[in-house]
Amino acid sequence: MTQNALLLIKRCLGLVLLAAFLTTSYTQAQAIPTPEQFFGFQMGADRKLAHWNDLVKYYNQLGEASPRMKVVNMGKTTLGNPFLALYISSPENLAKLDEYKAMNAKLSDPRGVPQSEIDQIIATGKAVVVQSFGLHSSEVAASQTAAEFTYDMLTRTDTEMMTILDNVISIVIPCFNPDGEIMITEWYRKYVGTEYEGNSMPYLYHHYIGHDNNRDAYMQNTIESVYGADIIFRQWMPQAYVDHHQMGAYGARIYVPPYAEPIRPDGDPLVWREMSWYGAHIAYKEEENNKSGVVNAAIYSGWGHFGFHWITPFHNIAGMLTESASARLATPLFVHPDQLEGSIHGMPKYEAQTSFPNPWPGGWWRVRDIVEQQKIAALAIADIAGRNRETVLKNAYLKASRQTQRGAEGEVKAYIIPAEQHDVLTANKLVNVLLGQGVEVKRIDSQLIHEGKVYGAGSYVVSMAQPKQGVVRWLLGRTFYPDNEYTRDRNNDPIRPYDMSTDNVAEYMGVRVDPVSTPLAGNYPRVTEKVVSKGTVYKGSKGYVLSGTHNDSFTALNLLWDNKVKVSRVTKAGSGVQPGDFVVSTVSADVASSISAQTGVDFRPLEADVAAISQPMTRQRIALFQRYMGGNMDEGWTRLLLENFKFPYTTLMDKEILAGELNKKYDVIVLPDDAMSAMTGEGGGGRNRAEDFPPEYRSGFGQKGVDALKAFVENGGTLVTFGSAGELPIEKFKLPIRNVVKDVASQEFWSPGSTLRMNFDNSNPLAYGMPDSGYGLFVGNNDVYEVVRSDVGHTIDRIITYPKRDILQSGWLLGEDVIAEKTAMVSVGLGRGKVVMIGFRPQLRVQTHGTFKLVFNSLVLSK
Repeated sequence: MTQNALLLIKRCLGLVLLAAFLTTSYTQAQAIPTPEQFFGFQMGADRKLAHWNDLVKYYNQLGEASPRMKVVNMGKTTLGNPFLALYISSPENLAKLDEYKAMNAKLSDPRGVPQSEIDQIIATGKAVVVQSFGLHSSEVAASQTAAEFTYDMLTRTDTEMMTILDNVISIVIPCFNPDGEIMITEWYRKYVGTEYEGNSMPYLYHHYIGHDNNRDAYMQNTIESVYGADIIFRQWMPQAYVDHHQMGAYGARIYVPPYAEPIRPDGDPLVWREMSWYGAHIAYKEEENNKSGVVNAAIYSGWGHFGFHWITPFHNIAGMLTESASARLATPLFVHPDQLEGSIHGMPKYEAQTSFPNPWPGGWWRVRDIVEQQKIAALAIADIAGRNRETVLKNAYLKASRQTQRGAEGEVKAYIIPAEQHDVLTANKLVNVLLGQGVEVKRIDSQLIHEGKVYGAGSYVVSMAQPKQGVVRWLLGRTFYPDNEYTRDRNNDPIRPYDMSTDNVAEYMGVRVDPVSTPLAGNYPRVTEKVVSKGTVYKGSKGYVLSGTHNDSFTALNLLWDNKVKVSRVTKAGSGVQPGDFVVSTVSADVASSISAQTGVDFRPLEADVAAISQPMTRQRIALFQRYMGGNMDEGWTRLLLENFKFPYTTLMDKEILAGELNKKYDVIVLPDDAMSAMTGEGGGGRNRAEDFPPEYRSGFGQKGVDALKAFVENGGTLVTFGSAGELPIEKFKLPIRNVVKDVASQEFWSPGSTLRMNFDNSNPLAYGMPDSGYGLFVGNNDVYEVVRSDVGHTIDRIITYPKRDILQSGWLLGEDVIAEKTAMVSVGLGRGKVVMIGFRPQLRVQTHGTFKLVFNSLVLSK
């Protein structure tokens, strides 16, 4: 048989197989219900929202009906709902997921992999794209879009889709916050057709952290963040990641990549070029589909919070987001042309420009509009990756290789986390944060002398000669936010960063980390599992002592109290103990061993009678103020902190405050960071107004509530305030304290999310266990205090003060002289009680471990 005849037979056979595949695909598509058939309405239909419970049923049905998708239930959410990941590709690719994941791991970290194997992976591997929807639950369109996008991926048989399925493994997180999707959907359905239709939900749409859930990408305090990070940072390391969001209603209709200026440097240049490349394709596809109002390189700067889409570039992943203009939840919104406006970043006016050539003219805006443009964007990302599979995979290899080389050649060769720490248990948690990012950490198992410093066994080294050196640099390296034409407006006023001006987690956590300029020569073992601190129990003749320098000693304290164990606290140094240490004279061996194992805290032997230098402790009854009006994320984070460290507390709301007699129930009341007007209801609660909510969800305790709180303090209670909440007792209780940064112009004082140097008076019980000096995280609108003259006598203790100069450690600070030698934390006596005001947020996002003890001390301080 001739060669031409053989080729003809092969072509005919190929056509037969293709016809069979298309026939099978068509039959399967017929068996798969459209979202409209399943839910009874089109995704994005006016005043309609699909419920997460039903979406889960739909995805499971699709997974059973289509060989193109594998549904993975990653586990339960915070409130016990299923968290899904959808793997979409050709059946052949899905059958070899583990093989492709192993290939991808070698591209993302090619150290030690032969070039021939890299070339083979590039030739035969698959591009990996992760897209997430519904992280912010009030941005309702994305979870609806995901259903329609998934359906299209499973049923289309055109050349574009078949190329995507053959060349791309698409991993879809169809809802990043299922709990919130349920809350918002049920809230909206309850009030649709009433005067409250389309208004905000009165409480947080993540049980703990609300809108801040994307700020949890690197600490992973919530289980949803753990699931997302497992896919993006540790298991799959995709070449592209997109998070689909919504923004305000009165600007562009959709923002697509790239970001505006300024960018955060030290990522591989290819990753920024890729974001422009993907973004241009999205914008092109939007215009091709006759969608107007598309903008790129504007609104969202390249230096944002270290959430999922902003930290990914430093994982060598093209980390992106889309932001669509919002409606009123699922209710249409009419936008008049006069209401349309530009942005301070890259779009000074709402008019045509190169990155915004086709302005939307205004009119009715619906969730269906959002669904359509999000679906176009999601498909465009998969399309360009599919068309350029080999280029995408080659770039993954190049980025990882080049970043490793840059790290090896950079000024800082590694960061060492010494075994000797003020709080070694928290240092271990820092190591776990790095491991959560997939960062390579190695353990030093014997004493090391490097650059003149001695590091004990159990120290850790984080080399910069690794692909994720950009992540390491920003989480461990000192940071200075740019002060230039991109960060100042026309009046020279500083422009607030999108979130923080530093994300140095080591500084947040109060952990010593040493940058070194020469590489370490040793061959140290890699840490492959989370560090679990193991406490020891050694009983002394007088009992046990627990270190007051450890945050986790407060967990142990609460567990001891749960077991009815009496505890005292040391007030003066001597006999091997320090102020702030906890002393236990009698506890069963089983209880001590259990608590030590659970917390990692050592129960050290106590050999001397320290009764003369210690005081018995009494467990305080704690209340945490919570309001409606959209909820308060700082309150939610505080709840999470208290629960993590086993502090029992009661949620305190307006009704109970107004009833008075608070001392009968509580010893300590905590006011999280909040505007005074939001708490009292005098002057509204920011964007939310009381009349926007049903009567049972309106907040504000007014002057009567203020009087009740003041009476609580005067009768012996302790009122603790974080951040701007200190304004309430200052103004309403007439305390002799002034907030020195209140109403100060931004050109005179400015500190938007910066770590500042602080001096701690650790002889005061409120600062027991703290070092002499350290860092606190100052966020815009925080307070700084000074004592002023008063005709009323008050006992006043300055717990924390700012130094005279060189206050900034990382971030951006203007006008340090305004706060030099002023007070960051103060205690003011009032009647038989006290007001403890911490001017910054010592528990911010449960990330600032270095200042947790300031909170804990305030909660355990007996009268």
